[in-house]
Amino acid sequence: MTAPTPKTPHPHPDLDQPHDLIGVGIGPFNLSLAALAHGVPGNTLATAFYDQRPAFHWHAGLLLDGATLQVPFLADLVTLADPASPWSFLNYLRSRDRLFPFYFAERFHIQRAEYDAYCRWVSQHLPDVHFGHQVDAVRWNPERDLFEVDFTQLDPDGEAEALGRSYTRNLVLGIGTAPYIPEPLRPLAEAPTVPVIHSADYLDHRQRILGAQHITVIGSGQSGAEVFLDLLRTRPAGAEKITWLARTEAFAPMEYSKLGLEHFTPDYTRYFHALPEPVRDRLVPQQWQLHKGIDADTIAAIHDELYRRTLHGGWPDAVLTPGVTVRTAGRVATTKVELHLEHLQQGTRSRLTTDAVVLATGYRERPLGPLLAGLDPYIRRDSAERPRIDDEYRMVLDPSVTGSVYVQNAERHTHGVGAPDLGLAAWRSAAILNSLTGKNPYPLPQRTAFTSFGLEREQPRPAPAPEGLLPLVEHT
Repeated sequence: MTAPTPKTPHPHPDLDQPHDLIGVGIGPFNLSLAALAHGVPGNTLATAFYDQRPAFHWHAGLLLDGATLQVPFLADLVTLADPASPWSFLNYLRSRDRLFPFYFAERFHIQRAEYDAYCRWVSQHLPDVHFGHQVDAVRWNPERDLFEVDFTQLDPDGEAEALGRSYTRNLVLGIGTAPYIPEPLRPLAEAPTVPVIHSADYLDHRQRILGAQHITVIGSGQSGAEVFLDLLRTRPAGAEKITWLARTEAFAPMEYSKLGLEHFTPDYTRYFHALPEPVRDRLVPQQWQLHKGIDADTIAAIHDELYRRTLHGGWPDAVLTPGVTVRTAGRVATTKVELHLEHLQQGTRSRLTTDAVVLATGYRERPLGPLLAGLDPYIRRDSAERPRIDDEYRMVLDPSVTGSVYVQNAERHTHGVGAPDLGLAAWRSAAILNSLTGKNPYPLPQRTAFTSFGLEREQPRPAPAPEGLLPLVEHT
């Protein structure tokens, strides 16, 4: 296993020559697919991956000092499908002469900033990864039996530089998620005077937030906990003036037991996909603690910091209240925000005036509709008008479309809580490549969990023969 040599910039190939696969979006999931596609034996796949950003960056606003991934380092882009790949995290360390420091650090969960740097290293070496390319539209061309992909090439400032069109036999969509801001707070987040920002932009606005007299954090997941802890550590004891509100009934730990984690295995994904649609729709919101809870170490660090501030008597000026929703919000003059709150269990309402708000309210899948408008007549949908996704991560299309459209992290409604999980990235990428090539370049295990998530279907028993007659036996 050797360190890859940096790719050299090259012009686009003949754009009329069809690709085998074009990827839209270059987050960790499509980057995983690009890395494994590069390693297909014989390297016979013609691929291209486009992203409008100038370079790879992963949750840059939340790369707080010391913040770690919630999955082990083995959940890199390739290892769980191909441990010998040159694009593994261990090979990244080797290329930086950092294997021995990592070995002695004994870290199973690496820092998020290090994962971001690792992914950027991979993106800088893969030859078929193109940043500064904004995909504008996708269509099916029945005359050529190919997908058309229209894109705009952008300069480093994000300005349009050239238009282009590529053709491909297959597509994979990995456009990811976008920060979610609840409706009552959207007008405030769009106005410039009082800082109301999503946690995705926290580091960009951190100094301004720290200058506020009173700060409110909304959201009980890992991001909310990390922002609250970071703010708490910067405030003087007894004058913290921080409020942390959550809609959930508790500041709950993420489910991290070993058997609980088996919900993030291919076995559970297959089980979930086979369930009836109404059952799947009921399950997803019930499983929030599998992926929206708080890491136990972060909870402990918050409690330790709060406890430390009681050592000389008194309590920190920090309010932590779960079970609260924000009904409406508005501005008070031009310097403050007033939040109208409701406690669901108590049935009580209150108001909170604050100087800054950090919204750790999560992310939502980016809508595929605008991008796929040209394919809309071919897409088969479920009862909620969502695209139907088969067990090989392909959109179900009209049979007249001979190519496939694969999705990454847009299939939670069909594949369950593992859809956005980094630990399943390599496995899903390998499954897509196996489906695409039909040659199984990445053999995948048939069993991955100790848990059997469903019962074996009972075989129908033959009807009893009428009394006095022997059952009929076929001879072959």
